[in-house]
Amino acid sequence: MEQWVLLRKGADFKAIGEKFHISPRLACLIRNRDIIGDENIENYLYGTIADLYDGMLLQDMDRAVSILMEKIKAEEKIRIIGDYDIDGVCATYILLEGLENLGADVDIDIPDRILDGYGLNRHLIDRAFEAGVDTIVTCDNGIAAAEEIAYGKSLGMTIIVTDHHEVPYEERESERCYLLPAADAVVDPKRGDCSYPFKGLCGAAVAYKLVEALYGAMGKDAEDMDYLMEEVAIATVGDVMDLIGENRIFVKQGLEMLRRTSNKGLKALMECTGVEAGRVSSYHIGFVLGPCMNASGRLDTAKRALELLRAKTKKEADILAGDLKALNDSRKDMTEEAVRQAEIQVEETPVGREKVLVIYLPDCHESLAGIVAGRIREKYYKPTYVLTEAEEGVKGSGRSIDTYHMYEELSKCKNLFTRYGGHRLAAGLSLPKENVERFRQAVNAVCTLSEKDLQEKVSIDMQMPFSCVTERFVEELELLEPFGKGNPKPVFAEKNVEILYAKRIGRNKNMLKLQVKDEAGTAIEALYFGEAQSLLDAIAGKYGRAQAERIFTGQCRGVKMSITYYPGINEYMGRKTPQIILTHFQ
Repeated sequence: MEQWVLLRKGADFKAIGEKFHISPRLACLIRNRDIIGDENIENYLYGTIADLYDGMLLQDMDRAVSILMEKIKAEEKIRIIGDYDIDGVCATYILLEGLENLGADVDIDIPDRILDGYGLNRHLIDRAFEAGVDTIVTCDNGIAAAEEIAYGKSLGMTIIVTDHHEVPYEERESERCYLLPAADAVVDPKRGDCSYPFKGLCGAAVAYKLVEALYGAMGKDAEDMDYLMEEVAIATVGDVMDLIGENRIFVKQGLEMLRRTSNKGLKALMECTGVEAGRVSSYHIGFVLGPCMNASGRLDTAKRALELLRAKTKKEADILAGDLKALNDSRKDMTEEAVRQAEIQVEETPVGREKVLVIYLPDCHESLAGIVAGRIREKYYKPTYVLTEAEEGVKGSGRSIDTYHMYEELSKCKNLFTRYGGHRLAAGLSLPKENVERFRQAVNAVCTLSEKDLQEKVSIDMQMPFSCVTERFVEELELLEPFGKGNPKPVFAEKNVEILYAKRIGRNKNMLKLQVKDEAGTAIEALYFGEAQSLLDAIAGKYGRAQAERIFTGQCRGVKMSITYYPGINEYMGRKTPQIILTHFQ
């Protein structure tokens, strides 16, 4: 059962509205996102590139810049080692473009998900050493690779780490001792001794900061690399970072640039997937473009996504975009089968009775574990780990809920793993096969989640009658974009909403178009993109199956429910009419 919570955060909404030329209603929505104070409201509504922090505030940035300047001037060979997900690919592209433009002798390597595993390893270091590489720069990885970095240093190599993941730590006498790798420079906003004001950057944003600082130090115009903000936006949304602070500016500006991008690969990918470039949004990155770019690292090699970003001709871009779309289509089919198997374990075995779900799917492609974990977490609202058979032992990915810090909980069982890392809401791990059951028991033994923690919370911004759904208000809501994690779409609610009529829509007839009426008598069209049957079953449970069927004929009366919704405008044949997207119901 969901908890519906009406947010009641106070402020002088009329005064805020007058000061920033917005409606009091919009001022209330901004306050609900904990944006407080004139400077923060101004930045939230109208922040630009000029409001981004100086990258030199990042700990060790000065050292990284100094080393790279020296290496570029000495024409030493530099290798960027990225990661195989969307953030790693975009970070690699940003560093490669930036260093090349500064005249560096630079190339890249990205680990193979199956053969190499996540992040820096000895094999990648040996490969670099044998190629005569003097300096390794990591991006979106490296913070947890202390042993590998020590090995690279023993070979006489210079190593710079740029990362955004949590710094590993050990508990010593009830105190946390953070373990930084012994690299020549470690640039990571999550460092405890880093005073950078914003900690939530993705790996690509950290890479961008490094390139920007390097440009400045070498007397180049940093505006020449503004175009790389497109990739920062893609990585920030694709890696599900909070869209607050600097991330909001990066994504807002990056989306504007994407709408008129000159990048042949991104143009081709938008064409291939049917995304209208001029209207691309964070939704399209998260659910259309991003998954295609991620698919190459999952089922093939992430270098193919990098090639797409670097494509020099339209023909090359079209071929690569088509390949990525085909890979993603294949990934979708494989994911559906794996999700089905996971659901069987949750619903038909003791696994599903645990507060933390540890699902072992030996035949699932290891690259899909995170997606499957996310889908299961979404359906059952429990922290979920999906483990699969790997080249050596077992590998897995976890996806969490707001009340469960996944990385910290894994740290309590770290003796069971050969490797692990991650964030509050997502993590990755490797372990011997014989430890699978021990891990399931251990992670649940240390779990302190209450039953209330396991109830999904629906935060409602405000109760709002349908008469307020106007074209002007819907347009004003665009000031709150981009939406995503940390800056969700506003949630509006209304109670005692009567269903007047319903029609099944969609290819599989599993969605609904409804005509509904609020207590004030305002009728409006509503679309429900959830599972139609769940809504019909809820109606049948309270009013009977016959009433549930009558809504399709328009002959039912008195079927009422409370709903949450998002307002919109339906434009058809030049005519605009208000409509709502129904998101939850009770």
